[in-house]
Amino acid sequence: QLQLVESGGGLVQPGGSLRLSCAASGFTLDSYAIGWFRQAPGKEREGVSCISSSYNTVYTDSVKGRFTISRDNAKNTVYLQMNSLKPEDTAVYYCAAVQYGPGWYRRVLTSWGQGTQVTVSS
Repeated sequence: QLQLVESGGGLVQPGGSLRLSCAASGFTLDSYAIGWFRQAPGKEREGVSCISSSYNTVYTDSVKGRFTISRDNAKNTVYLQMNSLKPEDTAVYYCAAVQYGPGWYRRVLTSWGQGTQVTVSS
């Protein structure tokens, strides 16, 4: 079963940074597009960023210029570097394999993991 495990969340002050990791178990990531999602309390899960197998990237407007997605196929891991964090970035962050392209956030190929909590607060 394809499974991804998220890590790296925590409590950070506004303006701070975190780097999230998404590691694969049981398969290699290199042929898959990987998306990062987040779900804030009382809100629907939303797509944040996606990286294709050929390293093309997309970002939702609210994180452009602040978040950077990357992948290290040798480590079978995808990262989300989050800078200039804001309280509205507070959410549980998830990763999943997806079909790259318009509407990638609706084409999830793997089941959801437990996610990693990101809390931005002073």
